[in-house]
Amino acid sequence: QVQLAESGGGSVQPGGSLRLSCTASGVSFDQTAIGWFRQAPGKNREAISCLSKDTSATYYKDSVKSRFTISRDNAKNTVYLQMNNLEPDDSATYYCAAPVATYQVMCVPEVGLSWGQGIQVTVSS
Repeated sequence: QVQLAESGGGSVQPGGSLRLSCTASGVSFDQTAIGWFRQAPGKNREAISCLSKDTSATYYKDSVKSRFTISRDNAKNTVYLQMNNLEPDDSATYYCAAPVATYQVMCVPEVGLSWGQGIQVTVSS
C-alpha cells in the first residue's frame, strides 16, 4: 500500500510562490507515476499536474501551465510541485496521489490509487 505525505502548503499573497512536496513509501517509487490534485470548497477534485515514472510524460491543467512545475527526486522518493505567481483561484486543499496514468492531455487515476492526507494552500491579500 502506497503511503503519501504532503508538505509545504500555507498562506501567500497573490503573486507569491510555494513549493509542495510529496514523499512516498511502500512503493517502488522510480516505477510509479505520481500526480497532484486539488479540491476547493464546493468543487470537485481535479488533476493539476502529473509526472510519469521516467519523466517522459507530463500533464498540467491549462490554468496552471507556465506557473506550476512538477518534478521528482527518485533518490528522496519525493515529487515536488513548484507553484509561482499564485492566484486566489489556486486556493484549495492539494493532494498527491499514486499511481496515475500520465498523458500530455490528461492524468487518470489508476486502480489501487492512494491519496495523501492533503495540505491547504490559501492565496489571498
